[in-house]
Amino acid sequence: MISIINYGVGNVRAFLNIYEKLGCKAQLLDHPDQFKSTTKLILPGVGHFDYAMLKFREFPLYDAICDHVLNKKMPILGICVGMQMMAHRSEEGKEKGLGWLDAEILKFDKNKIPYKPHTPHMGWNEVIIKNQNKLLNGFPRMSNFYFLHSYYISCNDSSQIVATSEYGIKFTSIVNYKNIYGVQCHPEKSHHFGIKLLENFSKI
Repeated sequence: MISIINYGVGNVRAFLNIYEKLGCKAQLLDHPDQFKSTTKLILPGVGHFDYAMLKFREFPLYDAICDHVLNKKMPILGICVGMQMMAHRSEEGKEKGLGWLDAEILKFDKNKIPYKPHTPHMGWNEVIIKNQNKLLNGFPRMSNFYFLHSYYISCNDSSQIVATSEYGIKFTSIVNYKNIYGVQCHPEKSHHFGIKLLENFSKI
């Protein structure tokens, strides 16, 4: 059972709809009894880093989620701001991140972006595989995903980088460290490639 963390941030229903079409069992996680059937977690996120971090830490299941991820090694997929929250910190705010990934979140330098509007990075962009990973099984080296963000993840450990994209600079768009996965793009808005990525996560 894939449990989508229902902490009040992110389009959780979109993930339920995709998994329903795939025939995969999924639920919104908002009660401790649901951990009994949970095998994987999805941490969605949109908007401001500090707002999402505060909402997540206020979520009644926050401690239990951390225990399942860090101690029980349950696979988790962070999406957009949900991935950024897994880093140590973000230039977008003052709240501490989860520190699950050895990384920090940086703002795009508008001077290096030749396109207008410079930020946010919005629309379709190529994702280029750098390290083979179960999350991208069956994918070509380059595939298209939908993005909407003004900040990006900078990994201190290059082994955590699964795929990169380019927007003025080359930036990391997919990461993995042990049972912790993250994508900067929005798979729920990325049509067949996004559906395939979510299906792959269900099989990890």
